Amino acid sequence: MSIQQSELILNENGSVYHLNLKPENIAKDIIFVGDQDRVDKITKLFDSIEFTTQKREFKTTTGTYNNKRISVISTGIGPDNIDIVLNELDALVNINLTTRKPKTELTSLNIIRIGTSGSLQKSIPVNSFLMSSHGLDLNGMLHSYQIDAISNKEIENAFVKHTNWNPQKAHPILIENSKKLAQLFLSEKMFTGITATAGGFYGPQGRVLRLQLENAQLNNKIDSFNFNGNIITNLEMETSAIYGLSKLLGHHAVSLNAIIANRANGTFSENPKKVVENLIEYALLKLTS
Repeated sequence: MSIQQSELILNENGSVYHLNLKPENIAKDIIFVGDQDRVDKITKLFDSIEFTTQKREFKTTTGTYNNKRISVISTGIGPDNIDIVLNELDALVNINLTTRKPKTELTSLNIIRIGTSGSLQKSIPVNSFLMSSHGLDLNGMLHSYQIDAISNKEIENAFVKHTNWNPQKAHPILIENSKKLAQLFLSEKMFTGITATAGGFYGPQGRVLRLQLENAQLNNKIDSFNFNGNIITNLEMETSAIYGLSKLLGHHAVSLNAIIANRANGTFSENPKKVVENLIEYALLKLTS
């Protein structure tokens, strides 16, 4: 059966609706960034540029670095945007856009997120690099899909018990990174740990301005969670969605963070721009070596 036009929306030129991309526009190795301005900060290091486009917050540039073809895509902020980006990228490589039918031979993409985050642990200082061993989904977006095969019930249930999680909220989901892809980036410079993914920046991450929180102690409980040595190291808004959808769709994903703040001791990097630049250079070198 062909996928209906209302489900897989294409632009007049045949590109996918939000990303404005055709299959030939993307590489199999793709770097995700949140900020559209960060696309140029990465691709200015490329040896050559072959294609660039932008629609809304989704900017894509494809080129080569050290003879490897790479695409860099800005996803914007939040798990809802990741839902758009990953589904449309998968459509580009695994659905025939002319017949609207899934392909029999599927393509697996390599997805590397380069982002910024604040550490929740005193032992992970500002200006360091962190790889997410897992994404802990606290926002509920993944519950729209069949997730039993990718979740980790034992750790999820331990987290629910430890935090006294409100049963009216979506049940947390823990998803592992791609071990195959993660091996490329491991080194003595890289911290690892569980990254919690919230659905917002303020209340969902325990920040208080004028609105009081549903559970004012939740952040402290997140910080102190420990399951057989697995601790939650940082809190952001994309990783679990990237890991979850990548697992479900058959792609490889790893999330790398420049730690620019430490919420445990209240410190912030004196030069966050430089920390991000260092992580970009590190990631490109490891991806292409």
